[in-house]
Amino acid sequence: MSKETPVSAFKPYIPANAQLPEMTARALIMGVVLGMIFGASSLYLVLKVGLTVSASIPVAVIAITLFRLSNKFGAKDSTILENSITQTAGSAGESLAFGLGVTMPAILILGFDLEISRVMLVGCLGGLLGILLMIPMRRTMIVEKHGELKYPEGTACAEVLKAAATETSREAAGEASNPNAAEDANRRAKIIFGGFAIGLFYKIANVALRGWKDTPEVTFGAPLKAGSLGAEVSPELLGVGYIIGPRIAAVMAAGGVMSYLLLIPMIKFFGDALTVPLTPGTKLISEMSPHDIRSAYVLYIGAGAVAAGGLVSLGRAMPTIWRSLSAGLSGMRGGKAQVESVLRTEQDIPLKWVVIGALAIIAVITFATPLHMNFLGALLILVFGFLFATVSSRLTGEIGSSSNPISGMTVATLLFTCLIFLIMGWTGGQYYVTALSVGAIVCIASSNAGTTSQDLKTGYLVGSTPRLQQYAILAGAFSSALILGPILLKLNDAGTIYVPAAQVAPALKTDATRLTETAVLQGPQAEQDKNTYKVWHKADSNGAPAGKYLVNNEGQAVYLVDPGINGAYNKRPDGTEVKKFDAPKAVLMSYIIKGILDQQLPWTLVLFGVMIALVLEMSGIPSLAFAVGVYLPLSSSAPLFIGGMIRWLVDRRNNKLDQYKNLNEEEMQAAGDRSNGVLLSSGYIAGGALAGIIIAFTAGVLVDLDKSLNDWATANNPFFNGPNANLLTMIPYVLIAAVLYFVAREKNKAS
Repeated sequence: MSKETPVSAFKPYIPANAQLPEMTARALIMGVVLGMIFGASSLYLVLKVGLTVSASIPVAVIAITLFRLSNKFGAKDSTILENSITQTAGSAGESLAFGLGVTMPAILILGFDLEISRVMLVGCLGGLLGILLMIPMRRTMIVEKHGELKYPEGTACAEVLKAAATETSREAAGEASNPNAAEDANRRAKIIFGGFAIGLFYKIANVALRGWKDTPEVTFGAPLKAGSLGAEVSPELLGVGYIIGPRIAAVMAAGGVMSYLLLIPMIKFFGDALTVPLTPGTKLISEMSPHDIRSAYVLYIGAGAVAAGGLVSLGRAMPTIWRSLSAGLSGMRGGKAQVESVLRTEQDIPLKWVVIGALAIIAVITFATPLHMNFLGALLILVFGFLFATVSSRLTGEIGSSSNPISGMTVATLLFTCLIFLIMGWTGGQYYVTALSVGAIVCIASSNAGTTSQDLKTGYLVGSTPRLQQYAILAGAFSSALILGPILLKLNDAGTIYVPAAQVAPALKTDATRLTETAVLQGPQAEQDKNTYKVWHKADSNGAPAGKYLVNNEGQAVYLVDPGINGAYNKRPDGTEVKKFDAPKAVLMSYIIKGILDQQLPWTLVLFGVMIALVLEMSGIPSLAFAVGVYLPLSSSAPLFIGGMIRWLVDRRNNKLDQYKNLNEEEMQAAGDRSNGVLLSSGYIAGGALAGIIIAFTAGVLVDLDKSLNDWATANNPFFNGPNANLLTMIPYVLIAAVLYFVAREKNKAS
């Protein structure tokens, strides 16, 4: 028996015949600006831990609050439809950030530069393509499957919008006046803005002002020699852990425990006696630090586990993929999906403009020089883009955005693309960029299709006009793409270290007359050296590490350029430490491309990771989350675990309250998604991540001040350096964790 709800039986909150302001200039502009802000914070997160969290509810709450504040200056009340437009435009940044952060940093590992034109093209084209591909499926996925596909984040966001509806909107909906609506909206806003302020202040005091150590860590001796425990005490990772919940957070942390307390000590135990380096390592294991062992061996094991976990999650979704594809194709063939309705709530962007827009995007992809694209690559983007946009929309409806296996879809796209290229004999460096461009655009398109589905579900429930929502998210995606590219490049530049060539490759030379590209140093080291050098992209590792070198006019290598994203060095020549971005999933993408096209990958280590993932799946444990934990530093997954445990304690207590006793599992999940704890965590994430971006952006400007603060804190601040620093640094962290716990605890609403 079908679980679908008859279309005619559903009535939106705002009737189709109601006439309320909707896509106003203030609603669209606010949505675009908030999308940029949350997109930037999401990009920071995905570079650190390879995941993001939905921005829909925080954007909706902030929009409602800012509109209410504008009333004091004579502006009219916003309608629920205006708030919906703002939320729709604002949510595009998060999905774009995920796609860019998962794929584009791989270009650095493959030996190329993060060109601004390439990054912005991929972001714009992928984002717009995903939205356009979703539009023809709206009626099938959102309307006809209303009772079957829940779209949890979209449903929770609609509840937030309805709870804060103004009197004008309630009158249009035929609802009685709610005197508590404004008070409730203000309370929610205070929580988010309070969390934002805490996250911002904490991160600046911690990282910029060196108030306390940011990553307390301890390394063990025998019998766990080279094993270590650490945690990055940041507000944004604490917030992410709370939002993703105890299950996923614990599984990810378990992967980190395996790496740092099993694999690394085991490699050290068996390899300490070796008298020659063990490939792919380049020095003796007895001389390696835990970080060296992780870089040389464990990363490949983690990459294999992530690839296998992604493909397993994709394979598990194959029945859904088939149903989604069938439904999407039936919707495209005509029938109800092609009927032009006079009802406001059933109007989409006309299909002819969708087709024209999609074909125009494919044409631009084909001929855009920075993408190194060809016709076959563009055709693969169209095929995989439609397939995985459809799948993403369906899976988002069933399990939500957070559990949507976009990474697995991207891995599958790259595997098939690289195998096709290998058969065609396309194995040169140029085809690295082509294959990555295919994967990146498909990844962003799939991610944005899922986000668009959530937004359209929100609009369907509150009674928005789909056509206007579609225009809003197109504007939000385009605007966010313009700003996320420069932010990605700046974050990389801020963490880039110019390693003196004498340290890693003494006497390394090349023929300088063949080099045409020039560059100057960026970031803090630019103050000490303002010379212009020629750029040499060394492809092989014979005699010296492969990578980008700056050479003088005589061809003598002066610097090895170690990028801020996925770099191997974390200390500048003056001794100051630099926090690198691990970008775990981007590394995986680069391994797939290079491993297949060049057939140069330590497959034994990769297969060890594959077996770890398969054993977990056989044990009933979600392998993808565990695999990401194996790849990530334990210092990144440990704070996720702490946040998840706080969520477990809060839920265990809140679920006993009278207002939760009669809720089913889905209703309880929706209530949790709009709870005080999630709102405060969203503030922590936005404040901490934006502070991190600000600190990175100012690193090259405040060089002397930064060094002075570091020197003073090292010599005088026991919270930052000294025998008790690891313990003392936990004091401010415990305080923000306690604030999260007590704010998240709800009161009993029983009369």
